[in-house]
Amino acid sequence: MSQFTQDFQLQLADLMRWRRDVRRFCIDEVDEAVLTRCLDAFHMAPSVGLSEPWRVIRVQSAAARDAALANFEVANANALAGYDGERAQIYGTLKLSGMRDAPVQLAVYCDEDTCKGAGLGAATMPEMRRYSVVGAVTHFWLAARAEGLGVGWVSIIDPVQLGRDLDVPEGWTLVAYLCAGWPEADSLTPELETAGWEERTAPRAPLRR
Repeated sequence: MSQFTQDFQLQLADLMRWRRDVRRFCIDEVDEAVLTRCLDAFHMAPSVGLSEPWRVIRVQSAAARDAALANFEVANANALAGYDGERAQIYGTLKLSGMRDAPVQLAVYCDEDTCKGAGLGAATMPEMRRYSVVGAVTHFWLAARAEGLGVGWVSIIDPVQLGRDLDVPEGWTLVAYLCAGWPEADSLTPELETAGWEERTAPRAPLRR
């Protein structure tokens, strides 16, 4: 294995620190060559049994985007109704999706029925396929950040309704709805921390048994 330089290690640490969840995007289009380089990172990700279960849908048509946005807005209103007092007040001010402006939107699924990998490593923990997709999303996210792009993960969404709207196969499970594009601004601080919703936990040593 190659020994990476200390400069590279520091740059990698910077890249991970700059990997923020972005929800405020410029409307400028993303060059297709840039996006392709980022998407290629999926194929460099590890996966259980080498199953490569990720399935990426580019949500591009106006109808598909409108349906996804309407889905989010209903789910977001329902989520707000679950809070009261100060939490509800803060929640109401949060921007939790960049779906109105992000030029690139991706629905990332796990193919639970894939034959690739012959089930290796997934018999006792079938959720490993989904974890593999999460790892691939992280690869994509870091590649996008290295290109100067921002990415936001929208989890306030009804996956069943989205699956109907996108007409995905029955055996696919939604893992991530991603918005990507050029961020309005860069920040090392999570937006939820800035808004007073929560604070980042200090590093902790691993538990020992």
